[in-house]
Amino acid sequence: MKGNIPAPWWRKRNFARRTDSNSWRTLPRAMEPDDVKRLLRKRFTPRDRCMILMLLRSGMRISELLAVKLQDINLRKRTVTIHLSAKTGNGRIVYVSDDAYRALRKWMKVREARTKYLLHSRCEMNMSYATARSSFANCLRKAHLVRKGYTLHSLRHTFASELLCAGMPLESLQILMGHSDIEVTRRYARLTDRALEKDYFKAMKIIERGAIDGSYRTAYQI
Repeated sequence: MKGNIPAPWWRKRNFARRTDSNSWRTLPRAMEPDDVKRLLRKRFTPRDRCMILMLLRSGMRISELLAVKLQDINLRKRTVTIHLSAKTGNGRIVYVSDDAYRALRKWMKVREARTKYLLHSRCEMNMSYATARSSFANCLRKAHLVRKGYTLHSLRHTFASELLCAGMPLESLQILMGHSDIEVTRRYARLTDRALEKDYFKAMKIIERGAIDGSYRTAYQI
């Protein structure tokens, strides 16, 4: 049957069934660290900067951010409640970093006060995905990153990749990302060797200073 199916379609169909690390396109697209810095150095409108940093620092999907209402935001605790995940149907809490908090406060001072949504349109409804995508494309253009192939979803992937590189455990990242299966979260561990490299040198520092005591004899007997 495979021979009668166009190759691209066959690959796409089988991609969902394969779980090994060598299956094609298993790794999500994340922004390179230098590109993140370049993007954040640019000056955007308060709305666009708020959108970018909320996605980049919270790990929310764009559909989740567009559904956020003011009542879902707790500025004192610096949390955002997601009542319904776009994929799992479950709710979760995400957190707001220092730079995202500043961008959020700045946007809230100038946004339309009558609408209940954080990111809204002119008719006071929530911003559409098309508008968000167009705004992000314009930001990429200003940062000279338009040819890198980044999308709004790249910000979520970047969030996960950066936290892993900073040493966050997979179990904690799974909760923040809203994944129902930790194997989905584990894909990000394969995205870069930097997390593994960091764990290696952290362990080697302990070994090199002679901090390993005891005997392995018991372990061999188990």
